[in-house]
Amino acid sequence: MASQTSTSQSKVSSPAKLAQIRQQNFEQAVALSLHLWPALTVAVQNNWSDENAEDVRDWFCGAIVELFPSFVALAKLVESGKEKPEDHEEPDAEYVEERLLQVMADEYQVAVDDGSSHETANEIIRLRAACARDQFEGVDELRRRFESRKGKKIVLQVAPDVDQDTDWESDDDEDDDDVEMDEAPALAPVRKEKPQPEIDEDGFEKVTRKKR
Repeated sequence: MASQTSTSQSKVSSPAKLAQIRQQNFEQAVALSLHLWPALTVAVQNNWSDENAEDVRDWFCGAIVELFPSFVALAKLVESGKEKPEDHEEPDAEYVEERLLQVMADEYQVAVDDGSSHETANEIIRLRAACARDQFEGVDELRRRFESRKGKKIVLQVAPDVDQDTDWESDDDEDDDDVEMDEAPALAPVRKEKPQPEIDEDGFEKVTRKKR
């Protein structure tokens, strides 16, 4: 009898348990996706934020997760019979990408224009759908990628010539698992050329006051 009661209780709690598992995996999927996003990684490594860059990234992950309804909350609504999962509208990839770009600009003063924000947003949407189907292989794959990159840095290299492109590379060139990019995003602020001094008629350099 005891075993039957235990089995019955596990069946009753199963939807809630599954919802928790889905939510935990989705939150990990978002965190891993952002930690593996080279543009954000460079911004954190160089501390391009007015606050602690790593703390901002942690908040960033939570902000993206909160764009989506919680699997746990949805399960409770469905269980109560008040709503169905399809009654809740979820953000699409375009909306998620806009949020990614907004936070990068507002918090890190970075304009990402290499297309990686689109890829990251689509990855988050894909993993969200997979978690809803209790398919967590994609999250496991992200976790393996993250573990393989631990301790490695993505270096932003700026060529001496202003007209040359900015380039990325990992601190371990011999590792095939490093993130590779064909083109570098415009992450670093554009450097302004020093204005040429003005010379008056007598051959003396004019002194101009800097604008504030």
